[in-house]
Amino acid sequence: MSAEDLENYETDMELALYREYRDVVGLFSYVVETERRFYLANQVDLQVRSAAGEVYFELTLSDAWVWDVYRSARFVKSVRVVTFKDVNVEELAKAELDLGGGAGFAR
Repeated sequence: MSAEDLENYETDMELALYREYRDVVGLFSYVVETERRFYLANQVDLQVRSAAGEVYFELTLSDAWVWDVYRSARFVKSVRVVTFKDVNVEELAKAELDLGGGAGFAR
């Protein structure tokens, strides 16, 4: 496999992942971003913890989807994430979840 073939394969995988995201985003209420992953979830519990003077974040996500091109099973019942970096959690309004099927678009 050439470098170009590998690059094309990775591009195709990313495009397929984006399409899957577009198809499932309407099923979830939250978008969660950590330094390593991007998640969609219906329940989010974020706890700020400290140990030995260090602050870290503990996230528990329920009914989640994981943005990871290398995972074969992206839907998970529960995810526990521990991170030392910032965490971004957004609750999505249902209007924000419409990625193109709205009334204003010609078909």
